[in-house]
Amino acid sequence: MDQPVIHLVDEPELLRKARWGDRPAFAELYARHAGAVHALALRLTGDAHAAEDLTHDAFMKMLRFIGGLRSDRPVRPWLKKVVANAAIDRLRKAHAGLYADVDESLCADAAATHAPEQYSDAGRLLQRLDPMARTLVWLHEVEGWSHTELAERFGRSPSWSKSQISRALSKLRRDLDAPSQSADSTASPPEDVSPRLNAQASRR
Repeated sequence: MDQPVIHLVDEPELLRKARWGDRPAFAELYARHAGAVHALALRLTGDAHAAEDLTHDAFMKMLRFIGGLRSDRPVRPWLKKVVANAAIDRLRKAHAGLYADVDESLCADAAATHAPEQYSDAGRLLQRLDPMARTLVWLHEVEGWSHTELAERFGRSPSWSKSQISRALSKLRRDLDAPSQSADSTASPPEDVSPRLNAQASRR
């Protein structure tokens, strides 16, 4: 008898099979989502070994809690949330107190006033930022986390998230403007574009 072509099975069916201990079904879920999950882990940690560990841990957590995952919801957002939370925990431990002096009274919509220019590679663009700022910008601008969600995970206030992202975007804007200004002091500044980096990261 011919073996079923598992990659043609839809995700809800794979989840149902995996709950009953079907190892090929779980392996297929891994094959479908590991790349995106690892890419996010690498983006947030900047460390290949850490990214591998976080990816492995995310799928092990999925295996432990697979009975509670709803078949009518996609798996990838859940996995990416697990990885992001783990990366944040790792970052908080490594940078405890790093931003203790942040002024949280900045205007709530300050981030909207600064936008990086379009860039050929969002990853290279964000490498200009320190790990904390890079994580905040990526999760907010690309993954769609709200300031409230970021504040809760970092143990700070929403205004802290807004001010950090505003400063990071402002830094990117200054860095990207500097080469053109030094090359031609009479050149007019480039037009503002949307701060949403997902347009630059659509292939992630």
